[in-house]
Amino acid sequence: MSRKTFLLDTNVLLHDPAAIHSFEDSDVAIPVSVLEELSSKKHLTTELGKNARSVVRYIDGLASQGHLHKGVSIEKGIDFKTLVEDHSDDIRPLSPEWQRHKVLNYAYKLKAKGVPVVLVTRDFITRVKAQSLGIETQDYAMVQGGYDNLYPGYRNIEVPKSHIDLFYKNGTIEMKEGDYLANEYCVMSADKQSSAVCRYNAKQKHLEPLLNIKRDIWGIHPLNVEQRCAIDMLLRDDIKLVTMIGQAGTGKTMMALACGLRKVFDEDLYSRILVSRPIMPLGKDIGYLPGSKEEKLYHWMQPIYDNLEYLCESTSGEGNGSETLKFVRESGKLELEAVTYIRGRTLPRMWIIIDEAQNLTPHEVKTVISRAGKGTKVILTGDPSQIDNPYLDKDNNALTYVVNKFKNEPIYGHIILERTERSELSALAAKIL
Repeated sequence: MSRKTFLLDTNVLLHDPAAIHSFEDSDVAIPVSVLEELSSKKHLTTELGKNARSVVRYIDGLASQGHLHKGVSIEKGIDFKTLVEDHSDDIRPLSPEWQRHKVLNYAYKLKAKGVPVVLVTRDFITRVKAQSLGIETQDYAMVQGGYDNLYPGYRNIEVPKSHIDLFYKNGTIEMKEGDYLANEYCVMSADKQSSAVCRYNAKQKHLEPLLNIKRDIWGIHPLNVEQRCAIDMLLRDDIKLVTMIGQAGTGKTMMALACGLRKVFDEDLYSRILVSRPIMPLGKDIGYLPGSKEEKLYHWMQPIYDNLEYLCESTSGEGNGSETLKFVRESGKLELEAVTYIRGRTLPRMWIIIDEAQNLTPHEVKTVISRAGKGTKVILTGDPSQIDNPYLDKDNNALTYVVNKFKNEPIYGHIILERTERSELSALAAKIL
């Protein structure tokens, strides 16, 4: 069977500068017209400009290893080459005046020569045009793994009551390797009469009970089994990265903040809490706004302040929340930061919460997670069905990307929260609007 040639569109590389490495044991090709379009974006000060510069630098580095038009071997069995338009024939099914048409014409010529070519693009219209020309296409988001088939982080299973009795007696159930993913949660039920919630320990290869939480966590406690699982992974110090996906009102941000307050203020296991959100409406930069950094961030971080105020009131009793809130804010152990300013820092022994992470690109979230120093835990929360970033969708955002890349890693935990606990109105709005 001959190797496939994956022809990459410009939008793929602008979205993920490392996209070339996503096609193992294949040929990856980029037309010169794509290189020209990348070059035209280099001057931009946005994420697109940064990604364009990154791709151009990488390809320039490959050029020192050989002739790009002949092909250069890189990792994972990938051969990379650039394509120069061949004028020896007049096979041009589409007018080359449009950039997308140039890429389609390249793909069509390769197909006409018998090359098993796949055009990879994020543009739906380009895929439709390619398919009308008989060219195989692929959405790059599907290469990374989409949202609709996302790993939920837990499962419900029906078992005989004897299994549950044995679990409570022995404390564990041995499992074959491969039956569960690392840190996957399981709700065992027996004829609605008996149930048990457990977590798969990949190192010991068994299902084990959740942590025994004997007291409220800064005034809150889990309201459903999903929240029990979420709090369990948040409180486990061996789990260094957590993703929680859910609609508004599922409690994801509240739980992340409450568990962080316990770990920082009660147990002193982390030096401080760092909470961040992508600053979408402000163009990702707050530098031009008046006031201090805290004043600039205040309105955008208002949901975090609301959660913090609620937790301080809940843990202190009625009327004493303001003193607790003042103590937390003046302690120097709570930091609010725009995502833009996290990159470039090294963050040791910190409890990092990235709220609304679905508005980050895969490349952005990589730069954030890679900032985590020794003893740091990172929690990503959000809802891929509610995206404000015009360049992202439910399939290619940071949250979906991280879940698909990290699942089954022993230091990673994930859960999708389905139940809304705010109010009947909130639950109905999240469902039907």
